[in-house]
Amino acid sequence: MIVDHLILGGGSAGCVLAACLSEDPRRTVTLVEAGRNISADDMPDAIRSRYPGRAYLDLQNIWASLLACMGYGTSDDLPRSTRHYEQARILGGGSAINALMANRGSPADYDEWEALGANGWGWEQCLPYFLKLETDRNFTGPLHGSEGPMIIRRATDGQLSPFVERVMHTLERRGWPIRPDQNGPWEDGTFRGAIAVSDTGERLPTSIAYLTPEVRARPNLRIITESTASRVLFEGVKAIGAEIEGASKGVLKAHEVIVCSGAIHTPSLLMRSGIGSASELAIFGIPAVAHLPGVGKNLMEHPSIAVAAYLPKRVRAQDEGEHHEQAIWRFSSGLAGTPAGDMHAAILSRSGWHSVGRRMGSLFFWVNKSFSRGFVKLASANAADEPEVDFRMVTDLRDLERLKAALRAGAETLLDPHMDGYRSAVFPSSYSPRVASIAVPGTWTAIQRGTLSAILDAAGPLRSALIHSVVTLGTTMDRLLADDAAATEFVGRHVGGTWHASGTCRMGPGDDPAAVTDPCGRVHGVVGLRVCDASLMPSIPCANTNIPTIMIAERIADFIRQGR
Repeated sequence: MIVDHLILGGGSAGCVLAACLSEDPRRTVTLVEAGRNISADDMPDAIRSRYPGRAYLDLQNIWASLLACMGYGTSDDLPRSTRHYEQARILGGGSAINALMANRGSPADYDEWEALGANGWGWEQCLPYFLKLETDRNFTGPLHGSEGPMIIRRATDGQLSPFVERVMHTLERRGWPIRPDQNGPWEDGTFRGAIAVSDTGERLPTSIAYLTPEVRARPNLRIITESTASRVLFEGVKAIGAEIEGASKGVLKAHEVIVCSGAIHTPSLLMRSGIGSASELAIFGIPAVAHLPGVGKNLMEHPSIAVAAYLPKRVRAQDEGEHHEQAIWRFSSGLAGTPAGDMHAAILSRSGWHSVGRRMGSLFFWVNKSFSRGFVKLASANAADEPEVDFRMVTDLRDLERLKAALRAGAETLLDPHMDGYRSAVFPSSYSPRVASIAVPGTWTAIQRGTLSAILDAAGPLRSALIHSVVTLGTTMDRLLADDAAATEFVGRHVGGTWHASGTCRMGPGDDPAAVTDPCGRVHGVVGLRVCDASLMPSIPCANTNIPTIMIAERIADFIRQGR
């Protein structure tokens, strides 16, 4: 059987695309996902919970062997190291394991896309699709939808932790107003974070919000899980299907193939299929179907660093199942050439799912509009081998300088006298491999966490010294604030991402050598092949990328239905 649309990747975009295209009973749609199926009836508790801090730790939910290089990046002579980069491998993709944040970014982000060659992707064209996808439970008006599948809400007064509320009021005293709506007018200030949570208080991945029981029952939609596309198949320059490995091993034929595998695995699949730089493909003996050197380039992320504080017992979050990113701080760096609201801090009521994390609050900073660019390259022609991923974070010194300034801003905020009684020791932090290893569930790590938690509570005046000895390994905020070289080294070595990989198959005109697709997602130089996911983004938006990715899928679905 030859289906109309073969969708390769059941993540945030793939599930949306499958649901939208199968609305037309005349279209046949097959969706292929590498990971396991989840539905409203069998979502694991760690995914169902509105506290998202455990879902991405389960190796069943991610590409367990995927590594990425984040920093150093400030000099080619400095050592580089890789770390695990948690990317979803489950129906629903990132929306099934991410932090639930449901924001769009700045209108200027999408006008920038259009200026970079993605014609028709300006703010005025994208806003109707942001409205279409959402039902906002807190706000109405021209910037909010009321009938979409993604339900969006903010923490209530009763859910807001004392620490988060105090940080917001401290920032207000320091000049950043408390504003009502993160998805309202683009302004600096603090906001209760917009999150995608159902009316019963549970996560809303696209595999639930879009692939409802009624949608899954459509006779023209087939969903295949635990099966991976190893390559797209061509007759000349026309895509005719894909080779599938796993539970449904074989060849699937289609009139159109749509790759929705994310900004890491979409370019990998294209390159294995002969779409990419001809010279780089030749290294692995892959004949070029289309020479597109932009495939895998332009890899973007929001580089991050954090400032944390030990929390007295009375200001800790009491509900272990409550969402932790309850508020955000948007601010402008003022650095030449940067847009308004180019910096972001998640104000976290807790820094991890475990006992140590519950004792720590954080300001988790990232560069909202980053300039550093990395790449995805094949490590081999074998689909079982993960690609080489190098974000090259802070290679653009504007990103480095802004993260260093964020460290200072975070320290000044948490050390403000208005925070007295709401924190004790303040220290630099990051999601390092060492921190990640402590968060892994298990008996030995539980013993370590329990012991450290008890010692921290009992340490009293020795707590700061203990934290700097055991947690930060001697790095203090005082040193980072006083020594620019030390701050540069700390950020370069400890910079992390935010799981917002994007840009590796960017939209643009056919005469742009960096562009991979046209503004409708059609891959240049071939027929019957599209891309639909965050890899299409010409530049990274000032937002968590899940909602923008869903918007992209809604628009691409309309383009297909309109015959574009």
